[in-house]
Amino acid sequence: MNMESHSHNHSHGSNKKALLFAFLITTLFMVAEVIGGLITNSLALLSDAGHMLSDAVSLGLSLLALVVGEKAATKAKTFGFKRFEILAALFNGVTLIVVSIYIFYEAFHRFQEPPSVVGSGMMIIGILGLVVNIVAAWVLMRGDTKGNLNLRSAFLHVLGDMLGSIGAIIAALLIIQFGWNIADPIASVIVAILILISAVRVTKESVHVLMEGSPSHIDVEKVKQQLEGISGVIETHDLHVWTITSNYPSLSCHLLVEQNMSHEDILNDANALMKQEFGITHTTFQIEEEHYNLEESDIHN
Repeated sequence: MNMESHSHNHSHGSNKKALLFAFLITTLFMVAEVIGGLITNSLALLSDAGHMLSDAVSLGLSLLALVVGEKAATKAKTFGFKRFEILAALFNGVTLIVVSIYIFYEAFHRFQEPPSVVGSGMMIIGILGLVVNIVAAWVLMRGDTKGNLNLRSAFLHVLGDMLGSIGAIIAALLIIQFGWNIADPIASVIVAILILISAVRVTKESVHVLMEGSPSHIDVEKVKQQLEGISGVIETHDLHVWTITSNYPSLSCHLLVEQNMSHEDILNDANALMKQEFGITHTTFQIEEEHYNLEESDIHN
């Protein structure tokens, strides 16, 4: 148990360090990219800066969520502050949608009258942006991007921004070689589409969690079948599976069991099954015997 706790704390600390470094380097370059976009008159750079702003916000909120989530539960907030991460993700998603709509609006006007763009300056800043994104992605990969949804979503944001930087570089090449200034708004639209895709996905997932929908990776019908396969269990009802926050699925259920069965054994089997098969460690089971002799047993792991 101590080893598991030590491993969790070490992973948690590594995730915070990775997020902090990625947040700082992304924020600093975002400021530089805004300045460069204004100087070169490049909407592609400004839209990529907008994408990097969304990444910085995402990284900052992810970091804040880890810090706030460490706060202990109170009498008023019995689950603690773990769901702050979901609220942060919802805010981030809505903000991304607004940013993408604004980029589409600006690009529409530039398609009608493509402005003159300093391709060489755009190229330099685009390459620097790509390097920054590669470094940020590498740092985040050293954290727990597989087990921690919070960190993984931040990592995906950075990967999306890498594509934005590549788009800005390609647009700069077309402007330098052929004088195609229209490549600038085209690249900005591509970046806006990337932002919008991420925004819609994050927003939908956040709303789903806040509406206490079942986790996408858990088949509730399969959970029901597995519980009813436990020796002594007749049927299940009032089965609910939801998510407190990322990587924190919870379950509550009534189990109708045969008379004279050991309630403790059934509870132990049910909890072990949920942990091993579905990764659910926060469970509440109510045992009901035939003829409706009720005994409530809550197990929180």
